[in-house]
Amino acid sequence: MLKQKSGKKRVALELGGNAAVVVHSDADLDRAAERCAYGGFTHAGQSCISVQRAFVHQSVFDAFAGKFLQRVRQLKVGDPLNEETDLGPMISQREAERAESWIAEAVAGGAKVLVGGQRDGAVLQPTVLTKTRPDMKVCREEVFAPLVVLESYQDFSDAIARVNDSSYGLQAGLFIGDLKAVFQAYADLEVGGVVWNDVPTYRGDPMPYGGIKDSGLGREGVRYAIEEMTEQKLLVFR
Repeated sequence: MLKQKSGKKRVALELGGNAAVVVHSDADLDRAAERCAYGGFTHAGQSCISVQRAFVHQSVFDAFAGKFLQRVRQLKVGDPLNEETDLGPMISQREAERAESWIAEAVAGGAKVLVGGQRDGAVLQPTVLTKTRPDMKVCREEVFAPLVVLESYQDFSDAIARVNDSSYGLQAGLFIGDLKAVFQAYADLEVGGVVWNDVPTYRGDPMPYGGIKDSGLGREGVRYAIEEMTEQKLLVFR
């Protein structure tokens, strides 16, 4: 609506996401599990680059899942004013109820809850689902809640295709040792930014941060935001 009303004025839009991370067979699983637990549940998952979908190579799926779920279970849920708290309430009880209903819908469709799923007021316990389908809301939409979908894949090209199976394209994370595969992912992933050996939840102000598809247009970051809003003017000397 804002873009339609902006006319000829330059506009940068950051419209959310459905961020995914890929954990390949040669990844450092301890680091990947630690960072995914951070990326999926910091700010109670209410970040446009929160880890929502995690695709793990089938050869290390069980090992990664064990390490990841252990870290998720160790997260301390409670008062955000308490320094020991890792995860507090969502922005409202209404939003927590929405996320809970998406979980229930997924479970009714065959998904399995590996941990969490319970809600108390505006507090939704950190939740991990598996055996989901791409058409489920928890996979297709931006859940914006403390929820991660954990699934396996067979080959790297398949993982890239599954990351791209989304109307969003903000950022993606890769845990992989093969640099050639990193460049393959950079070329093929339909996102505004690829983060190697970390979660898509990483960003810094010097970065040209932004997405494609339904994640918006334009780039944030001091230098790049200035360039987005600058009209270039040319003077030619002959």
